[in-house]
Amino acid sequence: MADIELRADQSYSEAGQAVIGARAREMFARAEGVLDTDDPERVHKMRVATRRLRAALEVFGAGLPRKPTRAALADVKKLAGALGERRDCDVLIELLDSLRREARSAERAAIDQVVSELRDEQLEANAHLAKALAHAEEVGLVRCLRKLSP
Repeated sequence: MADIELRADQSYSEAGQAVIGARAREMFARAEGVLDTDDPERVHKMRVATRRLRAALEVFGAGLPRKPTRAALADVKKLAGALGERRDCDVLIELLDSLRREARSAERAAIDQVVSELRDEQLEANAHLAKALAHAEEVGLVRCLRKLSP
């Protein structure tokens, strides 16, 4: 988590800019390798960072320019939704993998089938996440967030 130094003499808007800037940097720092299905922790960390940024935009939005704040919030929500969809698959696969280790052989076959189906869903969710990341790039989410947090 990024350190944020706020001062008592800052306005609400200035504090919001500082918090949003730190949260945006944290979120984008987590984007590298997020589409790697072999490392679900990356999705988890970016999802947490996205939720923190979303909260900052919601809390401080009233002190910032309305239109760009709403646009950024909508794009962050879209990205968070795609991250959540992918994360759900990752969590279920990890859970079933751990259950499989303790299961009887007859149960393992059923678990393997469910995991296979979940891996297909994971790939679909990953494709959705890739589109959400591309959309964030296309609409200039980084640039928009920089304007909100100079």
